[in-house]
Amino acid sequence: MASNKKQLLFLILAGIFLTNAILAEMIGVKIFSAEETFGFNPANINILGYTLDFNLTAGVVIWPVVFLTTDIINEYFGKKGVKKISFLAVGCIAYAFFMIFVVTKLDPATFWLDVNSKDAEGNPFNVDFAFNKIYTQGLGIIVGSLIAFLIGQFLDVYVFQKLRSITGEKKVWLRATGSTLISQLIDSFVVLVIAFYILAPAGSRWPISQVISVGIINYIYKFTVAIVLTPVIYLGHNVIDKFLGKELSEELKSKAAAGQ
Repeated sequence: MASNKKQLLFLILAGIFLTNAILAEMIGVKIFSAEETFGFNPANINILGYTLDFNLTAGVVIWPVVFLTTDIINEYFGKKGVKKISFLAVGCIAYAFFMIFVVTKLDPATFWLDVNSKDAEGNPFNVDFAFNKIYTQGLGIIVGSLIAFLIGQFLDVYVFQKLRSITGEKKVWLRATGSTLISQLIDSFVVLVIAFYILAPAGSRWPISQVISVGIINYIYKFTVAIVLTPVIYLGHNVIDKFLGKELSEELKSKAAAGQ
């Protein structure tokens, strides 16, 4: 019975983790204005000579779920559990990008182009071009996001376990939120450096000052969300502890802390 609960818990957490990680990559092509979404004026923050607003990739809406799930997996299944699900996620994301690439190379059916040849206002457009444009990301962005994801995950695990060795079972908020804040600081810059500086074509390469500026804006958002979602960590722990029962819950946490 205990083994079944353990397996079911990992399966549920893995499902939440993988679904949100893959979905975040897919919807990340859309850039939205956080200020306009909530009815505020643009922030117009000047950083290193760049006037920046909170124009963010739509993926950031659900990335916090990925990192919250990471911390919960870390709490009950340790670094081995997080590494296992992280490598699986990278494989699934890479596969998803590959299949999308294959699909964009398929010749569109004529009737599909005719049926979807106009938008809601009656303006003509090429639906196949739009489909390919939305779902096809640059190689630099794909590579950058995958590398940043792995670095962020492993750094999150390392910091989480270090804080856990100091705090023991107390101060769940400190190790969960603290590890997320540190890992996201690195993640926010790694993907930009790789995608828009190292691998970007010479003609479209960002100045390093722009990379830093945009990274700061992204991190401000992630920092704020991580703090706001701290109570959710306790809610998740309470639900899981009740599901597992006190004895099994403490056993899993003990083994996770010991690296077993």
